[in-house]
Amino acid sequence: MSLIDSLLGAMGGASGNGQNAAPNPLLQIALSMLANSGAGSAAGGANAGLGGLGGAQQGGLGGLGGLGGLINAFQRNGMGDHMQSWIGTGQNMPISPDQLQQVLGQGTLGQIAQQLGLSPQASASGLSELLPQLIDRLTPNGQAPQGDLGNIADIMARLGQPR
Repeated sequence: MSLIDSLLGAMGGASGNGQNAAPNPLLQIALSMLANSGAGSAAGGANAGLGGLGGAQQGGLGGLGGLGGLINAFQRNGMGDHMQSWIGTGQNMPISPDQLQQVLGQGTLGQIAQQLGLSPQASASGLSELLPQLIDRLTPNGQAPQGDLGNIADIMARLGQPR
């Protein structure tokens, strides 16, 4: 079972009262990176609890510009082929934690690490395993969506998990 499957599976069955559990913090961070930064108040509500990492209005990860901004960051940092492999229908290229740090930058990775209560290396390690799987699952036709992925609630719906 892949990391994304186990995280999503835990969300579906973790709550004994019939409600879905809150996403794993690592998954929540990854979703905030992929969410549109300008998705309005719905995104702000869906990003609640990220301690400033959720929305662009807070200067957080939403400022990456969603999937499109992340694609651009990978291209600017010489990792565009990695991102394309995750979006495409073929085999996903792995990315090392050091390569991911090169794309995201120390400041952003430091914010993520602080939010997760982990070291920057541990945060990069988790995201380097999760992001390829998540982006692959969110682009099943081998193309990035025209209108980006929307807010976190929209992304969760695409993943088949109501939020």
